[in-house]
Amino acid sequence: MADVVVLATADWDHPLWTNKQHVAVSLAAEGHRVLYVESLGLRSVQATGRDCSRILKRLRRGLRGPRRVRPGIWVWSPLVLPGGSAGIALLLNRISLSLGLRFALLSLRFRQPWLWTYNPLTSSLISLRPFARLVYHAVDAVHKQPCMPSSRIEEAERHLCGLMDQVFVTSPQLERQLTPWSRRIRFDPNVADQAHFAQAMSLPPDALPEDLAVIPGPRVGFIGAVSSYKLDFELVAAVAQAHPHWQFVFVGPTGEGEPQTDTALLRRERNIHLLGARSYDQLPAYCSGFSCGWLPLRLTPYTQAMFPMKFFEYLAAGLPVVATSIDALGQFADASLLCPPDPEAFADALAMALAGCGPDRTIRLALAAKHTYKARTRRMLAVLEEGA
Repeated sequence: MADVVVLATADWDHPLWTNKQHVAVSLAAEGHRVLYVESLGLRSVQATGRDCSRILKRLRRGLRGPRRVRPGIWVWSPLVLPGGSAGIALLLNRISLSLGLRFALLSLRFRQPWLWTYNPLTSSLISLRPFARLVYHAVDAVHKQPCMPSSRIEEAERHLCGLMDQVFVTSPQLERQLTPWSRRIRFDPNVADQAHFAQAMSLPPDALPEDLAVIPGPRVGFIGAVSSYKLDFELVAAVAQAHPHWQFVFVGPTGEGEPQTDTALLRRERNIHLLGARSYDQLPAYCSGFSCGWLPLRLTPYTQAMFPMKFFEYLAAGLPVVATSIDALGQFADASLLCPPDPEAFADALAMALAGCGPDRTIRLALAAKHTYKARTRRMLAVLEEGA
C-alpha cells in the first residue's frame, strides 16, 4: 500500500468535515498510511476574531511535528503566511513547507509517497519531485470564493492540472472547466458518510439536542456554513415571513469562507434559528429532529460549480430534500425537489416535502446507499491503478 500525503484546504478538526478529512479516513481504511497537511491559508487574513484564533492555534501546532489522530493518519500543521501566494511571502512559504514536509516524511518513514492535493496553488508552493503519483481532487471553484486571489488561483490550477497523473472533479461544471488542461480527468460526485448520518433514523426521541427540542415543528433544517456567498439570505427570509408556522434551523458556523457575512436579515425573523457550529458527531442527532433538509443556494458561478455534500447527508439521514436546481443536482431530480431560487417555488416545494408528497423514501435511501466514501474511494483507487 502506498503512503499518501493529503494536501488539504481545511484543518483536520474543523467542525464541518469535507472531502479532505473523509478521503483521508477512507484511504487509511483501505490500508494506506496518510499524512494530512492542514490548510495553507489560500485567502488573505481578515481582521476578525476567528482568523486571529486560527493563527494562534497554527502557531502552537506548527512548532510540533506530525501528530497521530487515528490509526494510519497523522496530521501536520505547517507554519505559513496566510494568503502568501506571491512575492517574498510565497518564497518564505516555499522554504518553510519544503523543510517541514521533508522532516515530516522522514519522521514517518514515508517512501515515495503519493500526493493527493486539494490546493490549486500546489505546484507553486511545494516541489512535486518527491512524489510517485500526483492526484488533484477539485471539489470547488476556489477562485470564485470571497477574499481569494482569483486570477492567480485560476492560472495556477490550469498549470497544476497539466502536471497531474490524475484529476478528479466533483461536478460537471468543474469537469468542463478543467478538461482542456488535464491529461486524465474523471467526474465523481460528492458523497456522504452514509452510516454516520443514517443514525438519525434510529435515535430515540430523548436523543434530540436540547437547543433543537425547544423549537416546535415542523423544522426545516440546514447543516453547513451559513455564508451569504452560497446561501440566498433574501430567499430564506422571504419564505420564513410567508410561513411563520414553519421553523428554519441552521446548524453550522456563520461566515465560513466569508468573514464579513451579515446575518441581520435572518435574525429578524422569529422562526429562523441560527444555532451555530456543532461537532460532526452531533449532526445525526440534529438531522433526527428535522422534517426536511434544504439547500437554498444562490445561482452564481461558484454554486453552479459545486456539489453540496449536504445533499447526500440529508438523504442518508432519511430526510426529504428541497434544493436550488444547480447544475450538479439535476441528475438526481428523481430523489429530491429541485426548484429555482424563488421564494414561492421554494415554499411550494417545502410544503410538498413536509406533507410527504415528494420522492419516495425508499428511492432516497437507495440513492444515498450508492454514494458513500468507501465506494467512491475504491473507484478512485481503481482509476489510479488503471493509469499506473
